[in-house]
Amino acid sequence: MKYYSTRSKTAGGFKDGVSFATAALTGLAPDGGLFIPVEMPRYAEAVITSFPQMTFHDIAIETIKPFVKEEIPISTLEDMVQSAFTFPAPLVAVGDRLVLELFHGPTAAFKDFGARFMARAFSFLRRGEDKPLHILVATSGDTGGAVAEGFFGVEGVFVTVLYPKGRVSSLQERQIAGLGGNIKALAVEGSFDDCQRLVKAAFADEGLKERMALSSANSINVARLIPQAVYYAVASAEALRRSREVDWNWPRNALVSFCVPSGNFGNLTAGLYAHAMGAPIKRFIAATNINKTVPEYLETSVYSPRESRKTLSTAMDVGAPSNFDRMTAHWSFEVLRKLIIGAWASDDDTRKTITDVHKKYGYFLDPHTAAGWAGFDRLDVQDVMTLYPCAILATAHPAKFAEIVEPLTCPIPVPPAIQNAVRREPHAITIPVSLAALLEAI
Repeated sequence: MKYYSTRSKTAGGFKDGVSFATAALTGLAPDGGLFIPVEMPRYAEAVITSFPQMTFHDIAIETIKPFVKEEIPISTLEDMVQSAFTFPAPLVAVGDRLVLELFHGPTAAFKDFGARFMARAFSFLRRGEDKPLHILVATSGDTGGAVAEGFFGVEGVFVTVLYPKGRVSSLQERQIAGLGGNIKALAVEGSFDDCQRLVKAAFADEGLKERMALSSANSINVARLIPQAVYYAVASAEALRRSREVDWNWPRNALVSFCVPSGNFGNLTAGLYAHAMGAPIKRFIAATNINKTVPEYLETSVYSPRESRKTLSTAMDVGAPSNFDRMTAHWSFEVLRKLIIGAWASDDDTRKTITDVHKKYGYFLDPHTAAGWAGFDRLDVQDVMTLYPCAILATAHPAKFAEIVEPLTCPIPVPPAIQNAVRREPHAITIPVSLAALLEAI
């Protein structure tokens, strides 16, 4: 499989591509674009037919294999999958809809799936290298903690995480800035969009690239995006299996839709990859908070990036989502509009949803999942609402946002991963929104 930059298209097609190793270890393309595969692989028909009977790890291997098969031997890939995905992603029923719980990993957020696989892939792809690898990552919350945890202690890799000062939760800051060692945390006096711009500017700095080997680890990196397609494929297979049981609430063999709380849109893009490969998925709902750049695009065909606004669902406070470039490089507006329905929710919607869902079902929602639930509630699309199952992605454990959730509900049971992180003391360097300050800190 070859990879190309989203900015390197010409009238005659793509320029020469690079390997998965180059795309992963480089992170951002030299022209500032994001790497995408030259073609979208498809599951073999025998795999699709067997989906409902396959294990999580079997589906993971079949999903990732075509993207890496020339560079990662199948036996190595199997080991990576077994050691990276050591926690479940259960599909649970909550009232008249499903919730895909993606918060059972070591940092209690969906980013664990991509970050843990990426750390193992980087370790294998850089075997024999003497020069250290420096990873730069911008985070609006959970990415930083997942990357820090995934790469903590990995020999020959140094990670610098940029996060917007005062715009992540106390727990998220402890997960990002509480490890030390090969993990450095920078609190940027600005927004997530500012952090993202600084990272992109650093990748464009020729002097820095000459001095050190650089890579990224958030969803601009294709090596983190691809493993996230796994849980969509697994959950769609599980929904299909359940549809053949007598207590299923929807028509037999009805395909599931996914409502995805969205900020930088890497998670949704991974879902689109799974759909394109042939996973049994009907469509997607892109649910944002008031930073509704993409829902507006889906409604008007006009893309208008803007500065992000602060909300309760901080990880979704993105006004210029990077992965929008990937989405539009792969699919036209007409195709995207058929595949994705845009929705959004205000902070008041989010609070009300957290309260109502807990009161009615005894189920805790974090602010991001609640924004997805509330955005879904806004929709007036009959087949999505009633005729087909919809799974809302629970992207983080509600205990990560106890200061928001508990006043609206009651005390939340705290998983061990969060108990461990709470004990850490964060140590971060505060910098202004300045490339010079970032380069000095690095």
